Amino acid sequence: MKLLSADKITMKFGGLTAVKDFSLELNKGEIVALIGPNGAGKTTAFNMITGVYTPTEGKIFLNKEKISGLKPDAITKKGIARTFQNIRLFGELSVLDNVLIANHLHLKSMFLEGMFKLPRYRREEKEMIEKSLELLKRVDLYDLKDEKASSLPYGKQRRLEIARGLATNPEIMLLDEPAAGMNPKESDELTSFINEIRNEFGLTIFMIEHHMPLVMGISDRIYVLDHGVTIAHGTPYEIQNNSKVIEAYLGVKEDA
Repeated sequence: MKLLSADKITMKFGGLTAVKDFSLELNKGEIVALIGPNGAGKTTAFNMITGVYTPTEGKIFLNKEKISGLKPDAITKKGIARTFQNIRLFGELSVLDNVLIANHLHLKSMFLEGMFKLPRYRREEKEMIEKSLELLKRVDLYDLKDEKASSLPYGKQRRLEIARGLATNPEIMLLDEPAAGMNPKESDELTSFINEIRNEFGLTIFMIEHHMPLVMGISDRIYVLDHGVTIAHGTPYEIQNNSKVIEAYLGVKEDA
């Protein structure tokens, strides 16, 4: 079942074309990777999907509904969550509070109801706390719920950032270089964690990643960008043996 599609989306900044005619399909339950050399346009593609940029050309659809041109918060409400290469947690707040903030996205109470602690807000607040605590149990962070986010080890911070995304009830989770800065043990734990949340939460996952063992070990399909253009798309085996991909990464012809 196709959840998200991008139809030849292009992003231009003045005279510079960062991404050209990028097409994408994400099917329910898949883990799909987007790889390519630095400066290939991967983050720009993410930014178009999540509403940071509106494509100069082309359209993006989620469940057959056009979402290109919507603001990031509207796209999040429709079911797309995102993490960033540089972890963006509220470092001075607790682990629990970081997840609670994400839960506020779906609050139905009005501003004044919250200000005066009216019954509907109190009821929703209680439900949010219960939901957040349950989520922390499911991602193995419950015992750290009262710790400052900034005090967590790097791998746990990344797990918390993903948990915060899960709190928005996404169908699709976009992970921007989730293994960046991790040691081998943390990378292995992350690989297992991504598989676990895909299965437990019924997610579709789209990720940018440079750590090739993770990409090849976990992805169902892979897209490869180079200088803003898609040069390959296929299974991990097909990508590993693609001459254009080898040349883009190594800078030499395959038979050199």
